[in-house]
Amino acid sequence: MTTLAFSAPRYGVSSITKTKTAAAPHVLDANRLGDHLDRLYRAALGLTGSPADAEDLVQDVCVRVLAKPRLVSGDDDLGYLLRVLRNTFVSRHRSAMRRPQAAPLPEELEPADNSSATRPDQAVEARQVFEHISALPETFRDALVAVDVVGLSYGEAAKLLGTKEATITSRLYRARAQVARGMDPSRESVL
Repeated sequence: MTTLAFSAPRYGVSSITKTKTAAAPHVLDANRLGDHLDRLYRAALGLTGSPADAEDLVQDVCVRVLAKPRLVSGDDDLGYLLRVLRNTFVSRHRSAMRRPQAAPLPEELEPADNSSATRPDQAVEARQVFEHISALPETFRDALVAVDVVGLSYGEAAKLLGTKEATITSRLYRARAQVARGMDPSRESVL
């Protein structure tokens, strides 16, 4: 709505200025929301670039707008809805950027299966290896467990067991040879 307003004469010259008055605020009519869906969808498609994401975005906007009565100033219902659409898009985009992104695995990659239920032969073999380790003399067993099972470095294992690093190296070599011989008795021993 446009009204004309006369301003007070300044320096003997009168002027007519044109001012706009805002229309009274009104409650957004939920029944007229369907009239704007096509335009909202096109705007959402422009923002997202994907028809499925655009549909989801329009649906989110409708849910937000219909959740509670909205007071809209002027006759610009579409402008209000487009602002809600844009704000919803920005909010979704920001929250998606904060979430860690999952990358798909390559098709040729076979995922590791650590479950002994699906590979009983490996479970039996692992049990045999641990039986042979437990049968080793204490000094060899401690060195082998510290380095090969726990994953300590030779220096860390030497410090933990109160011996020299060279001693750990020697004990580890002998312990591994005994376990390998126990797993394959037909194998010639180095010792």
